[in-house]
Amino acid sequence: MIYFDNSATTKALPAVLDTYRKVSEDFFGNPSSLHAVGGKGDAMLQGARQQIADLMHAQPSEIVFTSCGTEGDNWVIKGTAIEKRQFGRHLITTAIEHPAVINTMHQLEQLGFEVTYLPVDHRGFIDPADLAAALRDDTILVSIMAVNNEVGAKQPLAACAKILEAYPNVHFHVDAVQGIGKDLMATLRNPRIDFITFSGHKFHAPRGTGFIYLKEGRHIAPLLNGGGQEHNLRSGTENTPAIAAMAKALRLLLTDEAQKVAHEQAIRQRIYDHVSQFANVVMFSQMTPDFAPHILCFAIRGVRGETIVHAFEQHDIYISTTSACSSKKGTESSTLAAMHVQSSVATSTIRVSLDDQNTLAEADAFNAAFDQVYAGFEKLMPKDDTQPVSRAN
Repeated sequence: MIYFDNSATTKALPAVLDTYRKVSEDFFGNPSSLHAVGGKGDAMLQGARQQIADLMHAQPSEIVFTSCGTEGDNWVIKGTAIEKRQFGRHLITTAIEHPAVINTMHQLEQLGFEVTYLPVDHRGFIDPADLAAALRDDTILVSIMAVNNEVGAKQPLAACAKILEAYPNVHFHVDAVQGIGKDLMATLRNPRIDFITFSGHKFHAPRGTGFIYLKEGRHIAPLLNGGGQEHNLRSGTENTPAIAAMAKALRLLLTDEAQKVAHEQAIRQRIYDHVSQFANVVMFSQMTPDFAPHILCFAIRGVRGETIVHAFEQHDIYISTTSACSSKKGTESSTLAAMHVQSSVATSTIRVSLDDQNTLAEADAFNAAFDQVYAGFEKLMPKDDTQPVSRAN
C-alpha cells in the first residue's frame, strides 16, 4: 500500500502508540483528583505540556489542549467574538480557509457579526494590502491559515503580522494544522501572532488530540464550562494518555525537521516532474518556496476527481480529491473556486499529500500507476489542450 493522503490524517507511529499504552496503564488517574494516583496523572499531563511548550518556544501556560483543529478554530473565533463583542463585531478571514473557520464565521454572521473574506489570486495567495484595507476600528479578529490544505499555498503571515502591529487590540489567529513540521516555526513564532491551532492526527499522534498556542496576556471566552480544567479555559477531564502521545509525536516530528522537509520536497518534485508533462494535466501546486513541501494538487481535465481517486485505489495507492472534510460531499473545492478555476476543471482535481514516512520509490510507483490511469481515461479528455483553465490566467 502507498498512502499519499497525509493531509487528511497520518498513521500513528509505533513509538507514539507505545507511549499511549504505557500512560493508559500507569497514569490512569484523573489529573484533577486530590489523591496520589490523580497527582501522578497530573504530573504526566503537566510534563507533556512542558515538552510541547519547549518545542514551540512558548511558556507552559500558553499551551491549552483540545480535541482537534476544528475545535481549536471554533474556540479561538467564537471565544474572541464572545470576549470582545463589546469592542466590535467585525472579523476578517480569507476565502480559502478550512471549513472549521469558514463555517464558524458563517454562524457568527447569523448572530449579527460582520465578516470580511479576503480574496486570493490565481495561485491561492492573499494580498496583505487587502488586509490593510479591510481593517476597521471595530475589527476584533483576523484569522489566516498558515498553509492551505488543498493547494499548499503558504500565506504571507509575516507581512500580515507587520500590518497588525498597528492594531494591537486585534486578535491574530493562525490555523497551522497543515503547517506544523514543515519548517515554518520561525514564521509561526512571530510575536504578533496571538493564537495558533494545531491538530495531533496530522503529525502521527492519536486522533482526538490537538492544542492551541494562546499568547500570554490574550483572552478568549471558554466554549466548554464545567470543572475548570486547563486553567478554566477548557473544562473536561483531560485525555492524559493521548496528550502524552501527542507530545511524543511532536518531538519526533520536529527532530531533524529540515531533513524531513527536504525529503518530502524531493518526493513531491519527482511526482511533479512526471505528471506535469501530460497535456491534460493542470497543476495548481507549484515547486516554489511559497508552497508547502507536502501537498501537490492537480487536475486531469475531463475526468472527475473521485473517479481518479478510485482508479489509483485499484493500484493500492490512496490519495484524495481536495479537502478530506468535503470530498465525500462531492462539492467543488472552495479554494479553487476562490482562485477562479473553472468548475469543469475544479471537479477534476486531486490532492497528493506526503509525509516523511513516504519514499522516492513510492513516488516512482505512483508515476508508473499514473501512466496507466491517464491512458485509461484519455478518451474522456478534451482534445483541445489550449483551453483556458481559469479567468485569472
